[in-house]
Amino acid sequence: MEQINIGLVGFGTVGQALYEVVSSARNAHAAVKRICVRSLDKPRKVQVPAELLTTDAADIVNDPDISLVVEVIDDPEAAYRITCDALRAGKDVVSGNKAMIARHLPELIELQQTTGRALLYDASSCGSIPVIRNLEEYYDNDLLLEVKGILNGSSNYILSRVFDHGEEYADALVRAQKLGFAESDPTHDISGNDSLNKLVIITLHAIGVYVPPKDIFVYGIPTLRAEDIRYAREKGMKIKLVAQVVKLSDAKFTMFVMPEFVAPNRYIYAVDDEYNGVVIRGECYDRQFMFGKGAGGRPTASSLLSDITALRHNYRYEYKKSGFSPRPEYTADVTLKIYARYEHTDLRAGLPWIAVNEEYRCDDYRYAIGEIRLSDLIEAAPLLRADDIFLCNFPRFFADRDD
Repeated sequence: MEQINIGLVGFGTVGQALYEVVSSARNAHAAVKRICVRSLDKPRKVQVPAELLTTDAADIVNDPDISLVVEVIDDPEAAYRITCDALRAGKDVVSGNKAMIARHLPELIELQQTTGRALLYDASSCGSIPVIRNLEEYYDNDLLLEVKGILNGSSNYILSRVFDHGEEYADALVRAQKLGFAESDPTHDISGNDSLNKLVIITLHAIGVYVPPKDIFVYGIPTLRAEDIRYAREKGMKIKLVAQVVKLSDAKFTMFVMPEFVAPNRYIYAVDDEYNGVVIRGECYDRQFMFGKGAGGRPTASSLLSDITALRHNYRYEYKKSGFSPRPEYTADVTLKIYARYEHTDLRAGLPWIAVNEEYRCDDYRYAIGEIRLSDLIEAAPLLRADDIFLCNFPRFFADRDD
């Protein structure tokens, strides 16, 4: 069987793990021929022959012996340029860069069609869980109603340490950073933006519609406090950072990322540490659950290797649901039930509540629980950035089917 020669762009945690996985996989029939790095002299845990290294991605893109480019760098715009150059040069591409893909999906789909090359990116969403390929192949019809889950292993690890081990939030964050589950700057993970990018990608394959990240409500866990944790524990629940896309009807769907109160009878309640969990709901098959590691070099590398071997069999995404007619339209005109804790910023007066069902006030903080439109939360995004505020969603979609 002919060997796949890989040009690897990026040699951080994931890139080094991929190099080791490809080198040890007996039936991959693949080898890393060239590696593009920022610095030739940087110390690395994985040692490679010096002649494999280059600082110029063009050395990989223009190499006629390289048929596949695997891109695993942090910079979304640089990743986009390299991906486009590789596709135009007649090479297939495998990527794990969810920010790049979420921002540029329509252009990347068009470029695949015009060049005849394939871009695979299962590793961009949920680490080791093959959610994209399953949505493409197994759930390739319009019976799907919802995809919901924990899509970020770093934030989930932090919340697990808080709820399962009684750690302070700040201590849990430091632990996640030391173990490599969270970056030195963890903003992208705990803000919910990483989950948002993954949700954009998942939604295209689940519903067939691309929604730009800027149009979607996202709220993370940076302002989580002891009061919020205590409230959840008193109610017998955990708080998880949850992303979801929900088909409301044949004509409409909605999507958002928010912390959520999760009861013990829900599948994602037991998804702990750096793991991801995805619930897929359909009209005929109720709920199906996928679980796996969502953070770490080797789990991501295993997903990249799966895409590499799929390309050997000429696999490509067909984006079947994008051709369905009619397709549902995205809407934020839905009502949510939320918990809103605040201190100085008066959310009780500052938000256009439909109804407030419960209020609590003390010297240190206040909270309100009530109904509000998702579209109004999007409009109020500047107000909600205050560091004395925390929001958490009470799940309502399909709740009657989960008992």
